[in-house]
Amino acid sequence: MPRSPLTSAVLNEQRAALGLPPHTGADEPAALRRAALDTVLAAEAEGTEPSRPVVKGAVRFLLDRLAESAPGRSVEVRVPPHAAVQCIDGPHHTRGTPPNVVEMDAATWIALATGRLAWADAVADGRVRASGARADLTGYLPLPID
Repeated sequence: MPRSPLTSAVLNEQRAALGLPPHTGADEPAALRRAALDTVLAAEAEGTEPSRPVVKGAVRFLLDRLAESAPGRSVEVRVPPHAAVQCIDGPHHTRGTPPNVVEMDAATWIALATGRLAWADAVADGRVRASGARADLTGYLPLPID
């Protein structure tokens, strides 16, 4: 199955299905990803499933925010199959599996990053898999969105 990139057309198709106005911002990745987050949150509020490119855009937007607000390379945060980033200052790995890894699905990441789910709750119920001494994102979540 071919993968569709996040484009204005894909985003606006999803937004129209949700009764949202079309994205009129810049047709560049950062702006599309920011609009994708709003679209995913609106879809969730309506109980509908957003399209894969829109979810990927939202995930990447939030991971980019994490990397900006906690720069470094000591922790790898993975949201398969959408994206991964390295963040948080400290010792970093150069080869192989990093010693500090956090992994979760897209819905969990979006909920954590936007403050709708607490880190401790996500870890306790198994929605987050975290290994390593630095793999606790409590101090970095929720993320500043704007």
